[in-house]
This record gives sequence, structure tokens and C-alpha cells, in this order.
Amino acid sequence: MLASVLTALAVGVLVGVVVGALGAGGGILSVPALVYLLGQDPHDASAGSLVVVGLTAIVSLIAPARAGRVHWRDGLTFGLMSVLGALVGSRASVAVNGTVLLTLFSAMLAVVGVIMLVRGLRSRSGPDGGSGDGCDGGGGAAARRGLLVIAGAATFTGFLTGFFGVGGGFIVVPMLVLALGFPMKEASGTSLLVMIIASAAGLAARVGTHSNVDWPVVLVFAAASMAGGLLGGPLTRRASAATLTTVFGVLLLGVCAVTAYDLLTA
Repeated sequence: MLASVLTALAVGVLVGVVVGALGAGGGILSVPALVYLLGQDPHDASAGSLVVVGLTAIVSLIAPARAGRVHWRDGLTFGLMSVLGALVGSRASVAVNGTVLLTLFSAMLAVVGVIMLVRGLRSRSGPDGGSGDGCDGGGGAAARRGLLVIAGAATFTGFLTGFFGVGGGFIVVPMLVLALGFPMKEASGTSLLVMIIASAAGLAARVGTHSNVDWPVVLVFAAASMAGGLLGGPLTRRASAATLTTVFGVLLLGVCAVTAYDLLTA
């Protein structure tokens, strides 16, 4: 039990830093950590991860909110519409073979990861060296595109989240950047609001199912992750948007490589 608690503390801090700095990645890291390092059942780990990611997102949201990097209306709209899309995606997912599902998941990560990595590298080589606020224009871009576009992109994002069974942060950030024109820092901040809504909805959907949360371990994990989120938040202010975009692309490609390796060696 002591070893599990210490592992939860160490990995929890790492997850929190990633969520606080990038606005995503918590579910990608916490689920495998709970399964492979803490020996939990995948369904239990998925439920516990929602607790960890949701609580970490709440704490991590403080810094970008104070800095004015959260689009509250867009974030709430995105979150609510993502929930609706996730319901449809979850129903569609059960009709797909597991190997096909993982193959599509890996392909999606590869495409989005490459796009984000290229954008980050191009921004770094630009005239301002990537010190600006955005990868593509200013924060008003999303507002000019209209509510219907935001809702449509959010529904599609929710569908992907439900279809692939992941937390959604790694999809939300690229969608806010690529589809809605958010600067990377504002996308990272706003995605935290979406993650809170998605995590709450995911937990509510698991009420009455066979998923069981190992509360002692999960709460220790969550506390460490929340502390890490406080550490990760200031990194967004210190790092350039280009650096955050590049790191996010590398993170996606890393997860893609692990998933592809599992498919090839299964």
C-alpha cells in the first residue's frame, strides 16, 4: 500500500504539471499509470482518471483565468456540446472491432501530432521566434467564426472523445487551435474548462456501472496532480506559444508510438 501511495504521489505530480502547462494530457498519462504502475483494472483506472483529471483541471484553471486566457462562453459551449457528441460517439464505438479502433486512434494521434509539431516549429522560426500569443491569429478569431461553428467543432470533438474512450484534452486543444483559431495559450486555458465538464459528465455516466474507484489511491494521486497543476500553470506564461505547440505535438506522437507498438506486438 505504501509503495502504491508513493507511486501515486510521484506520477500525480507529473500528470498535474502536464495538465497545468499544456491544458491536456492528464488522461493519457493517468490511465496507463493507474493500470501499469498501480495495478488497477482498466475500467477502474478510467473512472479514477476522471477524478484525477477533473480535480487537476479545476486547480490548473486558476492561473489562466487570472491571466485572461480562458474564453468562458466558448469553453462552456464547447464543453456542453462535447458531452452530447460523446454520447453518440460512445454508442458508435461499441460497434467497431477493438483492433480497428486502436488503429484509428493511432492514426488520429499521428495526424494531429504532426500538424501541431509543424506549426510549432514554423512559429519558432518566424520573425518573432514564437514569442507571440498565437499559432494563428488573435483570440477574437473564434468569436468571429460564430456560435454554430464552435458548437459543430465541439460536437465533433465530443464524438471523437466518446468514440475513442479518452479524456479528450488532447483533442480539445488542437481543435480550439486548428478549427477555431485560438492562440495556443488561450486554447490550453479554455480546454481546462472543457475538461472539467467532460470529467463530471464521464463520472456521472459511470454511476451504477461495475467501475470502482480506489478512493485512497486516487485521492492521493489527485492531490499530487493538483499540486503539479499549480506548478505547471506558470509554465504557460514563461514558455512561448510555439514551444507549447511543439511540446504538445511531441506528446501526441509519443502516445501514438506507444499505441502503434502495442498493436504490432499484440
